[in-house]
Amino acid sequence: MELRTFHHHSLQVFMLLSLISNCYARFEVEKNSLTVTSPEKIKGTHDSAIGNFGIPQYGGSMAGVVVYPEENRKACKTFDDFGISFKSKPGSLPTYVLVDRGDCFFALKVWNVQQAGASTVLVADDISEALITMDNPEEDSSSVKYIENITIPSALIEKTFGETLKKAIRGGDMVNVNLDWRDAVPQPDDRVEYELWTNSNDECGVKCDMLMAFVKDFKGAAQILEKGGYTQFTPHYITWYCPQAFTLSRHCKSQCINRGRYCAPDPEQDFSSGYEGKDVVIENLRQLCVFKVANETNRPWMWWDYVTDFEIRWPMKEKRYNKECADGVIKSFGLDAKKIEKCLGDPDADMENPVLEEEQDAQAGKGSRGDVTILPRLVVNSRQYRGKLAKGAVLKAICAGFEETTEPAVCSSGDVETNECLENDGGCWQEKAANLTACRDTFRGRVCECLLVDGEQFKGDGYSHCEDVETNECLENDGGCWQE
Repeated sequence: MELRTFHHHSLQVFMLLSLISNCYARFEVEKNSLTVTSPEKIKGTHDSAIGNFGIPQYGGSMAGVVVYPEENRKACKTFDDFGISFKSKPGSLPTYVLVDRGDCFFALKVWNVQQAGASTVLVADDISEALITMDNPEEDSSSVKYIENITIPSALIEKTFGETLKKAIRGGDMVNVNLDWRDAVPQPDDRVEYELWTNSNDECGVKCDMLMAFVKDFKGAAQILEKGGYTQFTPHYITWYCPQAFTLSRHCKSQCINRGRYCAPDPEQDFSSGYEGKDVVIENLRQLCVFKVANETNRPWMWWDYVTDFEIRWPMKEKRYNKECADGVIKSFGLDAKKIEKCLGDPDADMENPVLEEEQDAQAGKGSRGDVTILPRLVVNSRQYRGKLAKGAVLKAICAGFEETTEPAVCSSGDVETNECLENDGGCWQEKAANLTACRDTFRGRVCECLLVDGEQFKGDGYSHCEDVETNECLENDGGCWQE
């Protein structure tokens, strides 16, 4: 892992000390089982580590035939350059391509193999070590596109097991395997519990854009599951503490609240302009308080409404965020603003905040779940989700947490209606006298869009106002005209 270089030495010291505890963080590698079914001499079941991109087949299994390419064995180049294709013939088993670790990103290997038509990628480790997670590379313009478009599953296997497979293939054996994800998500009861570790800072580049796109897209399904009592969702936010010796420094004061107890990096990494780290911490806390207060009134799903509306209407990256904006969104959903303010507490006080204390405690790994140090992170039934952060892939992982035949309807149907507009018009603009609302239900959740009335398209943001650009006189008592 590389730490970015900052201009101020004192900031480097602060960040280094803040991350010392993470050097000893406990990481959990999420595994699935890979069973060799033939040839007889190498039959057996082995662990493999689920790749953190693509779409793992949570809840299912897949049989296939393993091939080891004659050329481009590290898959760092496209297979078109070598005239190699892994497309399965009609009626044949899917192709699993075995490649070697090294020389390029894991994700690039999987992308190149996918482009050649394979169904799954197995990456053989090149050193003898415990299994690790194949993670995404540091974001850059060249990797963003292919990472987003990886749709096949992948797994890392140990060096010795990889050598066994290669030897069998070189000897002319047909190697049949079965990759099984059915135990990747435990099924302890009839309710799935999942948590999303996120951030209110939307200025961190591609990862932030991907996270917000997922939240917006998944909101409808999340609310259906929550309202039906099928799931229990909890949002979480990472904060760090400032070392005692630096609590009065300019950098700690700008990045922390409550005298250095809860900190976040500067959004722009520029201390001379824009928002500060403490702005991010305060908004993270506000979003936690929104969830807490909404949960107390048995409406925990309101968190999804607040976060998506906040991002659409007052994003930090567009320099539109402020407290008044946040208060306006809270008011539009009818949440108790006084309770939320009480939950927020005094960010300047030299005292602990109970909500953020719980968050820092939750960052430490518990049970089968490792420490949380990287965002975004999704955990389903105490197991870290691996794969693409996309609605269909995540819904599949959540649905795998239900026992077979007990899954809710949303797990088998993409045609979902959230009916959010039935409650307070979903926080959208409304004109009660004329029975008009900008709220519209879709399978992705409600959207606030100004409507078409009698051939006239209303204009506005759909949240706080919509108006007829020609005239609004008929909206009130039909303008005094005859009516039936």
